[in-house]
Amino acid sequence: MKNGSFLFSLFLVPVLLQAQFKPAYDNKILLNNNSWFSRHISINGINRYSDLVSNPDKTSFADTKTSSADSIKYNMYGDLLNDNPAYNKSQPIWRPIEGIIVTNIVTNLLDTYVLGAPYTHVGFASWGRNLKAGIPSGTGWEWDQDRFGMNFFLHPYSGNAFFNSARSNGYNFWESAPFALFGSYMWKIFGETGIPERNDLIMTTVNGIFLGEIFYRLGSDILDDQTSGSNRFFRELAVAFISPTRFFNRLLNGYLTRSTTEEVYQKEPLNITLTAGYHRVNPGRAIENGATNSVSLDLDVIYGNPFEIRSRKPFDYFHVRGDLDFGVGRKVVDAATGYGILFGGNVQSGNLEMLIGFFQHMNYFDNNTFELGDIAFGPGIITKLPLSDNSSLYTNLHVAIVPFGGLSRRNGITDTSQVRDYDFVGGAEAKIESTYNIGGWVGLTLIGYYWWFSTYVGVAANSYVALFKPRITVRLFDNLSLGFEHLIYYSDRYPTNYASVHTVRTEEKLYLQLFLDGFRFKR
Repeated sequence: MKNGSFLFSLFLVPVLLQAQFKPAYDNKILLNNNSWFSRHISINGINRYSDLVSNPDKTSFADTKTSSADSIKYNMYGDLLNDNPAYNKSQPIWRPIEGIIVTNIVTNLLDTYVLGAPYTHVGFASWGRNLKAGIPSGTGWEWDQDRFGMNFFLHPYSGNAFFNSARSNGYNFWESAPFALFGSYMWKIFGETGIPERNDLIMTTVNGIFLGEIFYRLGSDILDDQTSGSNRFFRELAVAFISPTRFFNRLLNGYLTRSTTEEVYQKEPLNITLTAGYHRVNPGRAIENGATNSVSLDLDVIYGNPFEIRSRKPFDYFHVRGDLDFGVGRKVVDAATGYGILFGGNVQSGNLEMLIGFFQHMNYFDNNTFELGDIAFGPGIITKLPLSDNSSLYTNLHVAIVPFGGLSRRNGITDTSQVRDYDFVGGAEAKIESTYNIGGWVGLTLIGYYWWFSTYVGVAANSYVALFKPRITVRLFDNLSLGFEHLIYYSDRYPTNYASVHTVRTEEKLYLQLFLDGFRFKR
């Protein structure tokens, strides 16, 4: 699965991962969304109100609730709040299990006969040995030596295939989650000849669920069973790239050619930010000789409106971001992080709008200075406070427990291609981001991430890592802006048996930014 997963990762994945909160709903966007929504009401006769547009008295924002939350079928944009059950019936349990078995068999054959991987030449001997390994916490399992990108990037991507084997067969988020564990465990026992590894089971399952739901939601935004011809063909093709498992399930279920007269899947608006520009990494605190210069391409995706008053399901709102760096060697995927709501609700106090909930996080940073990846769960709050008719303050705050993660060792990474050069860790994290949007023309942002890690496997240590990113963007015209970002990386490592290590590094980015608000895959 290790090399087979890499084949899948070539499809759109590097740019569909990472995040923190951005000013998604500024004045210009309010006007655009309200204009679209007004047209949609006139066409479909949907009685809903946009909470993005202030009331005439400028003191509060309208909501989308009616007397009964269960009676709401559509969101404020006129799209379904849930997948249409008439067209998404749960298939028998053997169908997702069958899909997982086929996925693992195909992956094993690809690894063995196409990529020539020696560890996938399985048989009765390896199956019997792995079945005797016992439970993952026992002595029959181990911590592997694979490189960072394999364990914290490619394994979660492969886990999303197991999750979507159930999700795309009519199962909801919670019902689909156990199938990610089943698929990962099956691979560890029957897909490889080596001793099964605990960390692979953890990452493939937990972050596989995270990515699986994100890819499912993005695929639902693309799919439209009311379309036909070339429009329909390219929609199905895009979903095949994003989620091959879902594509094949649609094929088996006859959905590829299904024609409906009504919407089938839940959809939410996408706010997409594309940036491209110059990236400079300094060896120390200041801009100085010896810096690394590269070209940076970033994609930021916000799914759903966090300020729409409605009942919340897992991942009705999520934010992901992916950063690519070209010119720095093999570490092209510089960062891939994100978070999605698991449960929560909206609260309003005067002009202050809030989404308060419990979130799942995924973080992945892999560059020539440090490696950091984790699984995290914790409470968070996202707020919007209008300060004038055209200006608002957006803030989000998250704190989370990190049950499992990876961190490069105390003396920095060695950039090896296959050998583990990091420790397995756990701890906690905090994230804050605050953006002051001034009239839709200037955005001032301060971002801060902070991690505390204690080593589980490796050199015993307590480590404290922080990232601070002040940023300014100036709108040039329409949705195009010019931006500048300064990043400061701090790392304090306190090993039990060695001297402490303190590291500081800075970066700068100068970029053009294209913002696509309320993006929709038009019919």
